[in-house]
Amino acid sequence: MFDKKIEFIAHQDYVDLKEDYPTPIKLNIPQWFKKLEHTVGNQTVKGCMPFLDTLTTGYLLKVPRDYGFVYNIKNKEGKPDIEWHPLGIDDGLLNAKSINLGKRTPDLHDVKQVLGSPHAEKNKQLPFLKIINPWIIKTPPGYSCLFVPPLNNTDDRFSIIPGIVDTDTYPNEINFPIVINGDKYPTLNTIIKKGTPYIQIIPFKRDKWKIKITGKNTEEIRKGKTFYYLSLLHIYKNKFWSKKKWS
Repeated sequence: MFDKKIEFIAHQDYVDLKEDYPTPIKLNIPQWFKKLEHTVGNQTVKGCMPFLDTLTTGYLLKVPRDYGFVYNIKNKEGKPDIEWHPLGIDDGLLNAKSINLGKRTPDLHDVKQVLGSPHAEKNKQLPFLKIINPWIIKTPPGYSCLFVPPLNNTDDRFSIIPGIVDTDTYPNEINFPIVINGDKYPTLNTIIKKGTPYIQIIPFKRDKWKIKITGKNTEEIRKGKTFYYLSLLHIYKNKFWSKKKWS
């Protein structure tokens, strides 16, 4: 069967660096998950295939350059402020070669764009910073991409605002604002290092769907179910789960 292809396109000079290419996200399984054990007497999330699917579905984008920022909900004047500094790359070189990695001046979105949302509250009403992505993403006709923070493996300092893009037709790089975790970090002085995982990309086909609500009695529901002893391992994996392929 023909495999669908997702294509990542960037300036040749950036591609030649051979650093931080987009990869299948299954190559970025977190260490805490790898260290878990799952046995009959010690059942953990490592035996949960729906959880594993969240860690292995789709592709991963990593932060393409260092970003240093200082974040303070209240400065000396009692007002919130933020400093955002793209680091480590010659902006003149980037501009000359049309490599999309942003400039030394911060790329910001005004909080008024999402005023009243949970994102604005978590970001403590500060402007939203934007990490610039050098990759144009192309999918086959009829396929879009869901962009989310890495599922069950999100950096506790920040996360992107999720979105869906019709990547079969959209011709440009896709840049996502990030939300600072102001609930945990009222002040923060840190560097988001180049190579930090920050976006999970899940391609999907734009099918037409229609909702259907069905009522059944207890006997009909019972007949439609299959019961297993909860103590048995790998029931879902062996009976119901399908392996997904992301290469």
